[in-house]
Amino acid sequence: MKAQVAPMAKDGIVVFGSVNMDLVARVKSIARPGETVLSRRADSFFGGKGANQAVAAARIGRGGEVRVAMVAAVGRDPFGQACRDNLLNNGVDIGAVQLTDEPTGCAFITVDEHGENAITVASGANMALKATDLPEDLLSRAAVLVLQMEVPIAESLEAARRAGTSGATVIWNFAPVPPLSSAAEMISLLRATNVLVVNEHEAIAVAQMLGWNDGSDFLKAGAEISQRFGPVCIVTAGARGAVAIDRDGGQLQARARPITPVDTTGAGDTFVGVLANGIAERLAIGEAMERACLAASQACLASGAQNGMPYREKLDDLLRQG
Repeated sequence: MKAQVAPMAKDGIVVFGSVNMDLVARVKSIARPGETVLSRRADSFFGGKGANQAVAAARIGRGGEVRVAMVAAVGRDPFGQACRDNLLNNGVDIGAVQLTDEPTGCAFITVDEHGENAITVASGANMALKATDLPEDLLSRAAVLVLQMEVPIAESLEAARRAGTSGATVIWNFAPVPPLSSAAEMISLLRATNVLVVNEHEAIAVAQMLGWNDGSDFLKAGAEISQRFGPVCIVTAGARGAVAIDRDGGQLQARARPITPVDTTGAGDTFVGVLANGIAERLAIGEAMERACLAASQACLASGAQNGMPYREKLDDLLRQG
């Protein structure tokens, strides 16, 4: 099974997406509608799906030849400056991170005693991002373009179309599930994508948006997505690992390592970032998924979306241990 990959001369990853500051409170149980729960404190962490994926890719890229650049928008506020500094400190090129008059995006996260989370995002500057903020010279060097669903869909679609023209592989993480205006918009997204990454719930959501009757089987949904529209569909399933499905119905599975999670925030973004690195390095999709699953499990062992993301040396050591 092969994802479509860019020519060898292209060696970079461009992440077009969101940057947030995450405000995290740990609770015994996540509040239900109308309920108030108490937390001892709130901590701040760097986040945003786009920034998380860029940091994950850059940490794995250290020691290799893959360069990572972020295309995003932040506010002219302390959060925005801190987020830019964090990306830079993690080895991410921030030359295309725009400053806007909108406030930097914020995510409000509660994490329960089992490590599960609930998240509300205030988009802020993320909704000011434009496809024109992606410089042509940056895109021309990209082997991979990574997209998510926390910035305007129309702008992401335009960036994806430009990436397809330039020969880059488009990885689209369909998260969080957006209120798409029509099935046609969903189809346009899928046709612009080489590798679609979804979790179980997101795979079913795509099927339902397209009006398919069977919305209960996430593997069947993933197979339908790939067969009808062409992208390799990778479905992540937490402790059960991940499955890649191609348009011919072929499947590859990557296992997840058993862990006791501290905080699952950012695990999916770690998977996407490390997967992008593997594809940029021209690994087989199965090998790229194995690395991504292992990295995602490690990300769950620390609080915050980025704190547990492994560096290349640690991940390589864990892979050698089997």
